[in-house]
Amino acid sequence: MSTSTVQPAVGQASEPNPPSTPAANVGGARPIRSLIGLAGVVVTCLVAGNLFLILGGETALGEIPKLLQAVIAIVAGLGGSMALFFFVNMAAEGLARRWEERVKPYVFLLPAYGLIGLFIVYPTIVTINNSFANEDTTAFVGFDNYTEILGDPSFRETLFNNLLWIIIVPTFAVAIGLLIAVMADRLKPRGEKIAKSIIFMPMAISFVGASTIWGFVYDTDFRGGEQIGLLSAITTKLGFEPQRWLSLQTFSLNDLLLIVIMVWLQAGFAMVLLSAAIKGVPEETLEAARIDGAGEVAIFFRVIVPQIWPTVIVVFTTVLILVMKVFDIVNVITNGRDGTEVIANRFYNLLFESGENGQAAAVVVILMLAVVPVMIYQVRQFRREEAAR
Repeated sequence: MSTSTVQPAVGQASEPNPPSTPAANVGGARPIRSLIGLAGVVVTCLVAGNLFLILGGETALGEIPKLLQAVIAIVAGLGGSMALFFFVNMAAEGLARRWEERVKPYVFLLPAYGLIGLFIVYPTIVTINNSFANEDTTAFVGFDNYTEILGDPSFRETLFNNLLWIIIVPTFAVAIGLLIAVMADRLKPRGEKIAKSIIFMPMAISFVGASTIWGFVYDTDFRGGEQIGLLSAITTKLGFEPQRWLSLQTFSLNDLLLIVIMVWLQAGFAMVLLSAAIKGVPEETLEAARIDGAGEVAIFFRVIVPQIWPTVIVVFTTVLILVMKVFDIVNVITNGRDGTEVIANRFYNLLFESGENGQAAAVVVILMLAVVPVMIYQVRQFRREEAAR
């Protein structure tokens, strides 16, 4: 007996085969995955939080050794972060498809936004609030802290010192970095690497370490012994009397001696970025300028500098923001003595030595108001560069 199959009529669509996996099973698995992810987030936060609490106190076995504290901090920090993002991703994948696509970006951004709010936004709000309070932040005093600070002649001298740092350090750091970048690029590859490594080496030194080094450079022995300070050794060998270099009465010379340290530290940073920008200048434009009879100086100022100008601005503003917050150099070498006070060091002294919490907060707010416009300009400059690419 023959069997016949019924063929669908022409133009009549056949029904698709049903999926091999029942929809009910797939739909049921997603909520379970989401619940597991949420439970993992809670457990991770509790475990990491308890580990950090252990670091803050003693255990039943006594004080935790420093090495073990470092290991626990690494495990709780890195491991906790990895576990947190793993379970958060699991919880997001357990949602319906359309909700997963909407929620997932914010799930990964929220921890970063939370940290920004915890460590930047919240302290900023508290500092602004404290700037209107008294010395122990127990009562509001309005603008008294600002009027007292701005009316103090020593604070106006501090502002002038910061202005000197702002004008001199970025200008000389960029100029020296640019000069070294141009000169190093003319060396052979091996010589270029050695020269740039030596110039960049101070960047590997901390501000405190650099201040200590230069403290020996400015050191003077008035007891008649051998001078170990570089400047004093040179001047005494030339027949001059030893000088107390960081206590000179000459106008702002003490500031200039400290500014030299910052320029020494930042010239290598400027050199690296500007050298990369110079190497990106098209060789065709340089050859065209040489064919037109332009000299090397004219090529540098009329061809190279205009093409690397955006990088020059970025380096200048980056160093400028760093200089506005300068603290370590002044605090280590002079602690603001002999007319070398700067805003950040004054804040430190007001807060930790004088106990003037309100005035210290007001000084920070003034510094923040000075830094914010420069940061806004730098962000806009970055956006212009990105748009031009």
